[in-house]
Amino acid sequence: MSSAMPPGAYSAVLFDFGGVLTTPVWDSFAAFCEKEGLDPATIKDLFRTDPESLALLRKLETGEMKEDEFESRFGAKLGLEDHPHLIDSMFAGMVPHEEMVGAVRELRAAGTTTALVSNSWSTNHYDRDLLAELFDTVLISGEVGLHKPEPEIYLRAAEEAGVEPAACLFVDDLRENCEGAEAVGMTAIRHRHAGETIPKLAELTVVELSLSG
Repeated sequence: MSSAMPPGAYSAVLFDFGGVLTTPVWDSFAAFCEKEGLDPATIKDLFRTDPESLALLRKLETGEMKEDEFESRFGAKLGLEDHPHLIDSMFAGMVPHEEMVGAVRELRAAGTTTALVSNSWSTNHYDRDLLAELFDTVLISGEVGLHKPEPEIYLRAAEEAGVEPAACLFVDDLRENCEGAEAVGMTAIRHRHAGETIPKLAELTVVELSLSG
C-alpha cells in the first residue's frame, strides 16, 4: 500500500486486532480444524467461498446474532453442531504478538494517537486493561453496529481520534479492510509480518520503534 502523505504527517494510527496484534487468525482456525479431524483449510474456505457462512460471521460481528446461535448454525456447516464453546475453541490458538503490541505502546508513548478498529462480537474476548494501555479510542464492531470494510466505521474511528481520515494510518491483515480504509482517504499498511510493518510505521510516523532497523 502506498503512502498518500509525507512521513511525519500522520497523527493517528488505527490497528486491527486479530492477525495484527496477535498471531494469525487463519493459523488458529487451521489448528482447530486439524484437532477436530477436518481439513485445515475448512473454516478459511467457508468464510471465503460460502456466502451464508460469511453472512453468519457478519451478523455475529455486528451484534445481530448471539454467540450461541452462531455456534449452532456455523457448527452445523462444520459437522460439529454440538461442539462446546465452538468460538473460543476456534480462536484458542491466537496469542499476542509481542513485537506488534510493543510498537503500539511505543507509538502512543511518543504522542501518536492510537485506535483499535476490530471486527468482533464481544468485549469478553479482550483484555480491557491492555486496550486501555494501548489505545486512545476503541471501536469494536459488535458494540457500534458497524464493521470493516464499511466506510462508516473508519470515519467514526477518525472522528473519535480527533483527526481527519487523511491523517490516519490503518493497519490490517486483510486486503478488503485496507481497501475500505483507503476509500475514505486513509493510508493503509497491509500487515503480513512485524519485520515489514514496524519499519513502515516508523518511517511514516517518524517515531523510532523497536525492531524498525
